[in-house]
Amino acid sequence: MQNFKSPVRDTLFVMNELLGFEKHYEKLGFEDATLDMVEAICAEAAKFTDNVLAPINAIGDEIGCKWQDGEVTTPPGFKEAYQTYVEGGWPSMTHPEEFGGQGLPYSLASSIAEWFSGANHSWAMYPGLSQGCIATILAHGTDEQKQRFLPSLIEGSWTGTMCLTESHCGSDLGMLKSKAVPNDDGTYSITGTKIFISAGEHDFSDNIVHIVLARLPDAPEGTRGISLFVIPKFNVNEDGSVGERNAVACGSIEHKMGIKASATCVINFDQAKGYLIGEPNRGLNCMFTFMNSARIGTGLEGLAGTEAAFQGALAYAKDRLQFRSSQGPVNPDGPADPIIVHPDVRRMLLTQKAFREGNRALAIYCMQMVDLTLYSDNDEEKQVAEAKLALLTPIVKAFLTETAQETTSYGMQVYGGHGYIKEWGMEQLARDTRICTMYEGTTGIQAIDLLGRKIMGSNGELLKVFAKEVQEYCMNLRGKAQFNAWSNAIETHLGEWVQMTQEIAKRAADNPDEVGAASVDYLMYSGYIIVGYMWLKMAVVAQQKLDEGSDEKAFYQAKLQTAGFYFDRILSRTRSLASAIETGAENLMSMPEDHFLVG
Repeated sequence: MQNFKSPVRDTLFVMNELLGFEKHYEKLGFEDATLDMVEAICAEAAKFTDNVLAPINAIGDEIGCKWQDGEVTTPPGFKEAYQTYVEGGWPSMTHPEEFGGQGLPYSLASSIAEWFSGANHSWAMYPGLSQGCIATILAHGTDEQKQRFLPSLIEGSWTGTMCLTESHCGSDLGMLKSKAVPNDDGTYSITGTKIFISAGEHDFSDNIVHIVLARLPDAPEGTRGISLFVIPKFNVNEDGSVGERNAVACGSIEHKMGIKASATCVINFDQAKGYLIGEPNRGLNCMFTFMNSARIGTGLEGLAGTEAAFQGALAYAKDRLQFRSSQGPVNPDGPADPIIVHPDVRRMLLTQKAFREGNRALAIYCMQMVDLTLYSDNDEEKQVAEAKLALLTPIVKAFLTETAQETTSYGMQVYGGHGYIKEWGMEQLARDTRICTMYEGTTGIQAIDLLGRKIMGSNGELLKVFAKEVQEYCMNLRGKAQFNAWSNAIETHLGEWVQMTQEIAKRAADNPDEVGAASVDYLMYSGYIIVGYMWLKMAVVAQQKLDEGSDEKAFYQAKLQTAGFYFDRILSRTRSLASAIETGAENLMSMPEDHFLVG
């Protein structure tokens, strides 16, 4: 199996050379996040990722998690890797110093989290869930709740989960049935069953803190009647120490297609003691405060799969000898040429590379926007960042995970028959990454959120905010003839994007199904344009570095060549998507249900 290597150089290129993170951190008051410090943190993270997480990835898939009598045992090396993670201080990076955190920026930790997933997707799920739990308590918990739960969660001696889904309701949370009854002491007794709970039970930590959605006795129906609670596996004493076992039990774990070393649990609450977070019946509002970062995090999992698949496919393509180049032998002393000489193998590798780097630029751009929403003291700046995030978050989540299905499939294809067997790790990547299109809402849910809630719901204002940035950038490039064709392509697509949005809105005024019929194609169309914009910006930076005489010529020339591939081969996919959108909803909705025949 190809050993994973953290993409340190490309990540630092995006952060420092493309997006100017050194000044970004300085402006936000992160005095410790200097260029040297960020590089040192990344170097240490890469050591942990490459030397600790990557070597136990395959064994995790082979053995998986074991459930017995409500207890879950993780595969060999997983618990020890988590202890190393805690000892390294990684859980506390971004959290407030008053609770034991290091006060570093969100974007730095999230960039590193991509590497964790690339090396070992299953393992990375455990600490990833804790971050959402911590963010919820920080944003909505009382001072007493913060003091009780946060120090141990931030330290990493406890872990956290998010318990949202029930068997009868997936994304339709308005149907959930879990109930919370008030107790005389101000706590609540919560009863219900949650499914698909990642990291719901394991052997990593001394306690597991669950964030749970449930209904109060007098709650209105639907999503307006949902409240949010924190329920520990072990009750917590006033001094923060672990007390007696709470009425929380793992009923079983799921047997899944992939991420087999990540415990996906059925969690039963039987009058478990819990604490209300936020206002009654406002649980979904509380939950959505961290939804941007959670969806970006899922997009990063897709990106991580793309990175790992590219690394494996590239190494194999350089080494595997099959046939001769159509231009004549390039390895005359060997029995055949390496398969990287063949055009179709190049097509797959370049597609992986284009998404690997373009998608990373988009993801880190969004992390930069999250930083601004969290830390900026400029209200206007925060509002613009929030508007851009509202538009881009469903695209990052869906586009990065959908393209990961393509890139991990190419990873298998480059290996040929070897890609289908476990030995090389490609089929595991394809299985592990498949779930990413479903976490935090399926691609269809993200697409409806983008087109229906964000675009139509804002009367196109959110699109205008981002479009303004793109237009201004392209206008400033008009004096650089080298980039005119690419810049013009982005501007043309931007105009079509706006026009297409207006046409869908007109049709939807007469037929609401038009939004759902167009939504997924619209989201993917949007993603190709935005990643194209990122490639345009990366190409400009790369050319500047070459003009300055950089000694990393191959790195920057590769950026320019991959940008050319994206604009010539990938951006043109928008044509078929636009054509499908133009056909409208009738071809989807006109067929009667009883015409969906089998046999």
